[in-house]
Amino acid sequence: MDHKFTYNWKLSETVFSKGRGTVFSCFAGGGGSSMGYKLAGFDVIGCNEIDPKMMECYRENLHPKYSYLEPIQTFKLRDDLPDELFHLDILDGSPPCSNFSIAGNREKDWGKEKVFREGQQLQVLDTLFFDFIDLVKRLQPKIVIAENVKGLCMGEAWNYVRRIYKEFEEAGYNVQDWLLDASKMGVPQRRERIFFVGLRNDLCKPFLYQKDMFTLKPKLKLEFNEKEIKFQEIYTKEENRKKMQEVLNNAYDYCIQNNTADFAKYYETTTSKRKYFNTRLIFKNNVCDTIKSDCTHIIEGEKAYINETELRYAGTWPIDYVCKNNKIDYLIGMSVPPVMIAQIASEIYSQWLSKIEREI
Repeated sequence: MDHKFTYNWKLSETVFSKGRGTVFSCFAGGGGSSMGYKLAGFDVIGCNEIDPKMMECYRENLHPKYSYLEPIQTFKLRDDLPDELFHLDILDGSPPCSNFSIAGNREKDWGKEKVFREGQQLQVLDTLFFDFIDLVKRLQPKIVIAENVKGLCMGEAWNYVRRIYKEFEEAGYNVQDWLLDASKMGVPQRRERIFFVGLRNDLCKPFLYQKDMFTLKPKLKLEFNEKEIKFQEIYTKEENRKKMQEVLNNAYDYCIQNNTADFAKYYETTTSKRKYFNTRLIFKNNVCDTIKSDCTHIIEGEKAYINETELRYAGTWPIDYVCKNNKIDYLIGMSVPPVMIAQIASEIYSQWLSKIEREI
């Protein structure tokens, strides 16, 4: 089965069309989502990012027309924004989300002002989503797309989701959310993310359907079922892989014997302490687990780590992407896989934007 988009590609060899609309990306990182929009035929005209090392990468690889290296709290209040930003087809954003991750402290960190790795500045991460919605209110793009971790729709975090919906409604948007798995979308890793997709109210009428007795929603089908890409397909033979530390031998054997990828389970079982929770075992005949920003994935049968080429394939990042002073696992782990966004953006164009253009 052929995939709509390939995981093995180069920026230097890809001819991007620009006929499907304009996009601006917030919390842009190294450009994962931006590259996805470009693959889908959109013109990404600019970005906002707080981290100078990330912005250096973005500018080096994607050459944005507009780029703003500053907190979104500053950016949203600018009085010198170009007119193009007030006529966007899509405003994209992936607010930093570690406070909601099921691997983090969750409720213990909510509302706390801390210095996070993203930009090395004091921030309250769980309010950044609402700063993004403030920008939506001001720019009024046709469509808004916001991505976050699966943990946002679990437990007490649902209170934030309710507020997100309320704020989008006040901004003038009809919003829906989808929990999507990248491995079903032509991405060689399991990565579940929640996507909020909103259509501006004045554009909704041609697409509305009766969702239930009380709710009208603009119809949008985001269902993907591409064949999974197992690690064996992206595996590259390499003699000089970084070897696993001997201290992990017992945990490695436990994972093999119990058919689990989670090294932390060994330590929970033997010491009642959960550690090495970011260390994962890659079974060659399975899809690779989620690539984290400090990826320590170990390959079954080799006791050695995943290499850079395999990381790029698993993240659907270009083989020739220039990382500058960033590690590739950090760039990929902090970003939406380009192919994941390309799939979503293609559907939004075919189901909404192409029809809106004809109406106009």
